[in-house]
Amino acid sequence: MESRPESPQPQGAPRWVAMFYRPATGSWRTAAQSPHRSPVLYALGEMTRAVRARGDEVTVALWGPKDGAWHRYDAPRQQTAVSRPDPEPSPGEPATLAERMTGRRHQVLMAGLTNAGLYDLSPEDDTTVQTLVERLDEAAVRRIADWLTAAGGTR
Repeated sequence: MESRPESPQPQGAPRWVAMFYRPATGSWRTAAQSPHRSPVLYALGEMTRAVRARGDEVTVALWGPKDGAWHRYDAPRQQTAVSRPDPEPSPGEPATLAERMTGRRHQVLMAGLTNAGLYDLSPEDDTTVQTLVERLDEAAVRRIADWLTAAGGTR
């Protein structure tokens, strides 16, 4: 079993920093940084999904301030991307509209989860999100996303 390389501590004053490991060069790269946690978590989630969509493995480190000093927070578990077919449109509903609305509900729910600090989902979590997206209307998905955002303290 391969062990994950250790992330170096970022330079400068403590702030929120997401770092990605680049296996090709054997180095760490700062991917996002901010004095606030939520924008870094959002960027981390988006970058993780993009890298996994290309079929690459993701190794990340999340650094932030704690008691005025740098602290490394738990990085997400490594998961493999799950491919699943898009849901079928409802009878009488144009396929493009159904796809667009499903995509929109998925995006809203993923943003809410990211705001709550859940930026790296397991395949089971992703299946649950997709099930919610398929069964709930947009108003219900937005309400759930609002709850998640409030739970994450980013309001």
